[in-house]
Amino acid sequence: MNRPIRTGIAGTLESNDCQVTVEPSHDDTVTIRLESVVKARFGHQIEKAIRDTCDQMQLTGATVSVNDKGALDFTIKARVETAVKRSL
Repeated sequence: MNRPIRTGIAGTLESNDCQVTVEPSHDDTVTIRLESVVKARFGHQIEKAIRDTCDQMQLTGATVSVNDKGALDFTIKARVETAVKRSL
């Protein structure tokens, strides 16, 4: 299990990218906060990509905030992975 000890940030707010922030939380769950320009249409798919990446990295006790500007799944996964690694 990986639990963040500090805030980790990855990505930008430019078009076709996303900015991911991983912060420690007070419980053992992973909370996802998503803001996206395409949330109405792709919100579930984006959240699944985030959740799958967190599960693969065995992340616990974290709040994952994603500000998406139309990034593709592989970009979202890479940004989440990098932010998690920076938070550990």
